[in-house]
Amino acid sequence: MTTSPTRPLPAVQLRVPTDEDAHAWHAVFADRDVMEFLGGPAELSAYEELSARQRMHDAQLGYCLWTLLDGEGAVIGFTGAQPWPAEKSWGPVGEIEIGWRLGRSAWGRGYAYAAALATLERVRAAGVPHVVAMIDARNARSVAVAERLGMELTEEFTTPAGNPARRYELALGRG
Repeated sequence: MTTSPTRPLPAVQLRVPTDEDAHAWHAVFADRDVMEFLGGPAELSAYEELSARQRMHDAQLGYCLWTLLDGEGAVIGFTGAQPWPAEKSWGPVGEIEIGWRLGRSAWGRGYAYAAALATLERVRAAGVPHVVAMIDARNARSVAVAERLGMELTEEFTTPAGNPARRYELALGRG
């Protein structure tokens, strides 16, 4: 087990999202603070579409945004990787983006970092040569996870919505 300077990392489990996970994500992410940098809480239909797309990504690519479970098996968010959407007119089109989103109950306990490490292991095993993370510059918690992973800040920019953002990159050695 990898440890932080102060405590061991929590146990995490990643699974391909199920139909039921769309409901769990909707509940876990209904908090305005959780969604502060992501446009606010979303409708259930958004999570139904997202979980279906992630099942397709897993089947086609071998990775996706997996449902994140704590050591007791409770859904606490998601983590993983997916291609940057080609329909977006900005950002790293063609790149593989890693990301994480956790419910408030999981904040500050090492879950995001532990889940991101598991994500890197899985995408490396799937043959992904490098990943990016696109993070709202005001999201100090996500910035800290990217930097702790050893990701390199490669660009600071303003999104089309006018928000300050950062692009981080990490080359993955063959594992």
